[in-house]
Amino acid sequence: MSDKPDLSEVSKFDKNKLKKVETTEKNPLPTKETIAQEKEA
Repeated sequence: MSDKPDLSEVSKFDKNKLKKVETTEKNPLPTKETIAQEKEA
């Protein structure tokens, strides 16, 4: 057995078969203003 993984399947992979997806951030980080308001409360 070789220590290196078999990459033959990777070279045959057709990335055109992949679907296009829009990534949306579900949990955005709070802004500095939001953090300041939370600290004041």
